[in-house]
This record gives sequence, structure tokens and C-alpha cells, in this order.
Amino acid sequence: MSTTVVTGEAVVLQLRPASFVIRAAGALIDGIALVLVFLGVLWVLGQTILEELDPAAAQATVLTLVVGLVAGVPLAVETLSRGRSLGKLVFGVRVVRDDGGAIRLRHALVRVLLGIFELWMSFGSVALIASMLNERGKRLADMVAGTQVVIERQQKVPPPLPGVPESMRSWAEVADVGRLPDALVASVTQYLRHARSVPPTVRVQTARRLTAQVAPFVAPGPPAAATLEDFLLGVVAERRNRDYRMLDRRRQRSEASAERLHALPFS
Repeated sequence: MSTTVVTGEAVVLQLRPASFVIRAAGALIDGIALVLVFLGVLWVLGQTILEELDPAAAQATVLTLVVGLVAGVPLAVETLSRGRSLGKLVFGVRVVRDDGGAIRLRHALVRVLLGIFELWMSFGSVALIASMLNERGKRLADMVAGTQVVIERQQKVPPPLPGVPESMRSWAEVADVGRLPDALVASVTQYLRHARSVPPTVRVQTARRLTAQVAPFVAPGPPAAATLEDFLLGVVAERRNRDYRMLDRRRQRSEASAERLHALPFS
């Protein structure tokens, strides 16, 4: 499920909130990385200065190290990387503001401070409950900071289908394809994209079934010389071509209206 937001510059963005599973897995990677860094730094300190300090100073040094790793490192990483961390990079997610913009120091600070309670002190239980109750999967820190974790990686856009087959071009010039439901167009398009990888028997059966579903919404019927797949491709390709032409006409009218507006004399 995606969320539509409008930025201050009137730009419409589609944000896809990350699921709790992805967020939890990313947080686990971040936690493991912090623990490994803590153990490494502690070992180095133990080999150098800790043995020379009195117990009180050694405890203070270790406490400072813990605070620095639990709060300081995540704060610096999220601020400098604009909402990314090691775990978030692995799963392709990012922390953004509710309006889709990059987070700043104050957002990262709120997330880190509340994260100490939500993630570390409660072992993630508070974050789990809050995420389950929020429609965008936010934890308490996100609600207070005005942020959310979204999926940053976008799926690869598949190449467009071929144009109207030669055997369907005369038919396409006079055909009525405007009544075809969008869901059915999507089913036909998906079939045509994967038809070559489908077993021949299933391929033929699927083509017949889709043709029977498409036929009532188009007129005239398929030409005698066209195969079932040519018919299906011709229908969706012609519908796509007409949509493109309609959008182009709208763009031209909009540009013409803008030009007439600019040509008006203003006193």
C-alpha cells in the first residue's frame, strides 16, 4: 500500500511504507553491527588504557562508550546519510519526513532518544505494538518526529509491449476498445509478458479464456486471420495508443491555453 503526499512545491509523491518485518530485520543488522563495534573498541581499550585506570574511571569510560554507540553513532549515521543506516541500506529502505523530504538532525535526535526506550530497554516490544496499531507502521519515535520508513528501491519498469500486429491494423482503425476494464487489460498484459515461459497447453488455454473475456468489450470481433495472441496484443496495444493520443491532446490544449493567457494584455 502506497501513501500519496504533496510536497510544499506541489509535487505529488508516492511513498510505500516499509513493513515491520523489514524494519525489524534492518534494526537487527544495525544492532549486531553496534555490538560488534562495541566489542572491538572495548578490546582495544582493554589492551591499552583500561588497565591503567582505576575502577571508577574504567566504568565511566565504558559507560561513555556505550552511550556513544547507542545514541551518538546512530544519530550521526542517520543525520549524515539522510535517513539511511547499514540495515536500511541492506533492505532498501530509508527514513523520510512525513512530507517525503530528507530528515534533519532534530528528526534523527528524536528517533534515537526514543529508540533507546523503544528498541533497547523494551527489547523492541513497544516498537512492535506501536507499529501494529499505526496504519503506516510507525513506531513512537516516528510519530513524535514526524517521520516514516519507506521503501526506496523501485521495481524495474518492464519494457513496453510491441505495437499492433500487422494482421490487426485494419481492425484497430475502426475498433471500439474504450469499454475494456482496466483490470482485464492488466491481466492480458501480464499474460503477454510471460506467455513464452508458459507451457504450450496452458498458454493456449489462457489465451482462449482471456479472449472470451475481452470479446464482449470490443467491437468488431477478432479478424479471421489473427491468432488469439495477436488479437489480445492488438486490443491492449490499440487501447494504449489511444490513451497516449488522448494525453497528448490534453497536453497540447493545456499549452495552448497557457500561451493565450500569457498573450493577454495586463494593465
